[in-house]
Amino acid sequence: MQRLEYVCKLITDGSHNPPAGIEYSDFLMLSSKNIYNGKITFDEPRYLQEADFFKENKRTNVEGGDVLLTIVGTVGRTAVVSDTMRKFVLQRSVAVLKPIHEIVNSKYLMYSLINITPKLQQQSRGVAQKGIYLKQLKDIEIPLPTLDVQNNIAEILDETQEIIDVHKTQLKELDYLIEATFHEMFGDPVTNEKGWEIKLCKEAATKIGSGATPKGGNQSYKEFGISLIRSLNVYNGFFKYEDLAHIDEEQADKLKNVIVEKNDVLLNITGASVARSCIVPNDILPARVNQHVAIIRPIKDYINSLFLNCLFTNKSYQQKLWKVATGSGATREAITKQQIESLEIILPPLELQNKFADIVSKIEEQKTIVKQSITESQNLFNSLMSKYFD
Repeated sequence: MQRLEYVCKLITDGSHNPPAGIEYSDFLMLSSKNIYNGKITFDEPRYLQEADFFKENKRTNVEGGDVLLTIVGTVGRTAVVSDTMRKFVLQRSVAVLKPIHEIVNSKYLMYSLINITPKLQQQSRGVAQKGIYLKQLKDIEIPLPTLDVQNNIAEILDETQEIIDVHKTQLKELDYLIEATFHEMFGDPVTNEKGWEIKLCKEAATKIGSGATPKGGNQSYKEFGISLIRSLNVYNGFFKYEDLAHIDEEQADKLKNVIVEKNDVLLNITGASVARSCIVPNDILPARVNQHVAIIRPIKDYINSLFLNCLFTNKSYQQKLWKVATGSGATREAITKQQIESLEIILPPLELQNKFADIVSKIEEQKTIVKQSITESQNLFNSLMSKYFD
C-alpha cells in the first residue's frame, strides 16, 4: 500500500475564486458536475475571459494523464484527462492529481479511487455541502503493484467498461427507436399535425386517482405484503424495483380506492420526478399507490396502455406536462387530478395503436436482453475490481 502523496507529484484543487463567467468564449471552466467515473463532459461549462482563464491555468495546469476527483458535493467521481481534450480549468469542487508516471498508471489510479469511493464519502465533512480536504486525500492509501501489473489491470478494466458502455449505447438506441417509431406513426402528440381525434384524458379512462402514505410513513412499511408504489419507483418507460415499499392488508384496505390493476399507467404528479410515467409490472401486483403517483386506467376500447404511456413519455408531451406542473406558480411541481382529467390526448384508431404496441413489445424484448448483458458485464467489472483492489 502507498499513500497518494507519494505517487503523485502534485495534489491540488481548482479555483477558489467564484467565477463571474461570461455568456460564451473559447475558455472553459468545468466543475464537479462535468466529472463522472471514467468520463469528462463539457456540458454547460462556465466561460471565462482569456486573462482569467490563464490566471487559473497557472495554478493547476490540467494536462493529459492527470486524474480528476470530485471533492465537494458528490464526492468520489473520478476520470482521466485525455491528451486530445480541449483545454479547460477547474472550480474548487474538483481535485487534480498529477501521477508520477514512472510509478503509477493514470487509469490504474482512477480505478483505485473508484474502488474507495465509499471511504472518501465517509470521510467527507460539512453541513450545507460535504467535502473532503486535500490533506485527507494525500493520506489515502492504494495498493501499488509493479507498473506492468498496473498497466495490465487498467487494460482489462478498460475493456470491461467499454463492453458495458457499448451495451448502454445499444439501450439508448432502442429507446430512440421507440421514439422514432411513435413519431413516424402518430406525429407530434401535442401539435397533432396528423389530425387525429382528440379526447380529454377522463373520457378515455375508467380510473384516474392517487393514494396516500399510511400513517407512520416509512416506519409503517412491512418487509413483505402488498406493494406500495411511490414516485421513486416510476421512471419514464420503466419501473424501478429498488426500495419498493410494502404494506399489510389493514393498511391496504384504507387505500382500496387506488387498487392497481394490470396495464394501469402510472404517472408521477409531484416534485422533481413529476411527469415520469410507466406501466405497472404484473409481478408487483397486488399494489396500491401513494399520494405522489396517479393511476390512469385506459378504456380498452379506446386506448392501448402502451400507446398512452409512450404518449406521456414523448418529449413534446413531457414538456406539456412540465408546463402543467409548474404553471400554477407553486413552490413545488404538481399535477392535480383535475388537470390530468383535462389533458388532451390524441386518439388514433385502436388498430394502429395495437400495431405500435406490438412493435414496442418486440423492442422491449431486445432491451431486456441488453439489460441482462449490462448486468452480467457490470457484475464482472465489480468482481475484477474486488480482485484487484480489495
